[in-house]
Formats: sequence, structure tokens, C-alpha cells
Amino acid sequence: MHLLRGTTLLFGLNLLDALLTLIWVRSGVASEGNQIMARLLEMGDLSFLGAKIAVGVVTVAVLIKWGNLKLAQYGLALALAVYVGLMGIHIFTGLSAMGLISSTAIEDIAFWTTAVLAIVV
Repeated sequence: MHLLRGTTLLFGLNLLDALLTLIWVRSGVASEGNQIMARLLEMGDLSFLGAKIAVGVVTVAVLIKWGNLKLAQYGLALALAVYVGLMGIHIFTGLSAMGLISSTAIEDIAFWTTAVLAIVV
């Protein structure tokens, strides 16, 4: 139960990521970067959401079961950092969709975010 708050936040961010991805992809504003998830999106919204939720539930269960291990604590911190970064991308995507930020700026931000995440992960 040690990581319950953090895992709940992680699950919430995972769900928010899924919903925002559906909004952006279905409105033609963005595309799914993860090829596996893109295939699930092609199959339908429920397939995509089901997979995202299943991954989230399994992750939460694993983190809660082994939350006393340092590795689980570090993994949770890293996963939360990645999801906070993804939320930043969603914010910029929304601003771009509303015409408040240029597409070029979004592409630059996406490039640097991807580069930083590639180095970290």
C-alpha cells in the first residue's frame, strides 16, 4: 500500500493520456506515436481504451504488490516523469489545435521531447 497514491496518479495520467490521444487522433490534429497502440486505434476506440486500461491496471497491481522494493519506487517515479512530459505534449497539441501555437513550434517541441526521452529511457 506504500505506493497507492503514486500508482493512482499514474493510472489517472494513463487514462487521461488515452482520452486525449483519442480526441487528437480522431479530430485529425495528431497521430499515435506508438505503433502498437496505433494498430489498436485502427481496430477501434474500445480496443485502444481497453488495452490502455489493461496496461494501467497491470502496472498498478505490480507496483502495489512490490511497492516495498526500491526498484518499484524508482520505476514509479520514472513513469510519472514520463507521463508528466506526455501531458505537456498534450497541452501543446491542444494549443496548436486551437490555433494558439504554430505547427512548427509543436514539431520542434516534439523533436526535442523525443530526443530527451530517448536519452532517458
